[in-house]
Amino acid sequence: MRYIRPLSIEDAVGLLADASGTSAILAGGSDLLVRMKGGFVDPDLIVDIKAIEGLSEIRETADGFSIGATVPCAVLGESSVLKKAWPGVVEASKLIGSKQVQGRCTIVGNLCNASPAADSVPALVAAAAKAVVAGPSGKRTIPVEAVPIGPGKTSLTKGEIVEAILLGKREPRSGDAYLRFIPRTEMDIAVVSAGVKLSLDEHGVITAARLARGAAAPTVLLGEEAAEALIGRKLDEAALERLAKICAGACRPIDDKRGTIEFRRKVAGVLAGRAATTAYARAGGK
Repeated sequence: MRYIRPLSIEDAVGLLADASGTSAILAGGSDLLVRMKGGFVDPDLIVDIKAIEGLSEIRETADGFSIGATVPCAVLGESSVLKKAWPGVVEASKLIGSKQVQGRCTIVGNLCNASPAADSVPALVAAAAKAVVAGPSGKRTIPVEAVPIGPGKTSLTKGEIVEAILLGKREPRSGDAYLRFIPRTEMDIAVVSAGVKLSLDEHGVITAARLARGAAAPTVLLGEEAAEALIGRKLDEAALERLAKICAGACRPIDDKRGTIEFRRKVAGVLAGRAATTAYARAGGK
C-alpha cells in the first residue's frame, strides 16, 4: 500500500488518474479507516487530501458559500453565518456519528460514500447545493444529487475528486430544515429522513419548494410532485396532509429489520410535514 499526501488538487488528481489497482481518497477518514480495519477494503493507494490549500476552509462568496472537501462537520456547526443561512444543512451535518466522529467526518465524504441513508445529502439536495468536481479533464460543477447513483456508487470517473460543496445565498423569506427517524436517540443510521427548503412571499404563500427524502430509495428522492403541491398556497393542515400522502406514495424503500416498507412510507410522510413546518417558520411563515 502507498500513502501519498499531495499539496495541490492537480497532483491529487494525477495520482488517482495514473493509479493502478484500487485507490482511495482520505479526507476525514471516518468511513475509509473503519472499512479498512474491518477488512472490507484494501486500497493499493491512499491519497490524503488534507494538506491541499483551501480544502479545509468555509468561504463566504458573492454567490453564497464554498465548503472545502476536508472541512469537518464539527466546524460547520461553529460557523454562525452558515448556520444562519442554512440551518437545515448544519443540523444534518451535526447528526453524523458522535461528537468525536464529527471532528473528522466531512459532508463531501458523506456524499461520496453514497449511502442512501446519509444524513447530509437530503439536506444538501433540498438546498440545491452543487459539487465542484476536479478531474483529469478540468473542473465541472454538478448538482449534489448527481453524485450518488446507487448504494456505494458514484458518478465520479477515474481521477475525479469532489473538492468543494457550493451553497447559494439564503433568499429573503426562505428557510430549510432536516429531520430523520432513528431507533435510538443518537449515533444511528436514518431509517428514513427528509430535507425541505421553502421560499415565501410577503403573505406567507409558498413560491418555491424543494423536498428530498433519504433512506427511501437507492438514492435520495427529490420530490417534484410534492413541491408542486405546496407552491401557491400557505402551509395549512390540508397542504400538510397532501404533502404526507404524496411523499409516502413516492417512496421506494427496502424492507429489513430496521423498518418495513409500510413503516418507512408512513414515517417519510410524517417527517416531510414536520420538516416543512420548521422550514416554513424559519422563512417567516405563520
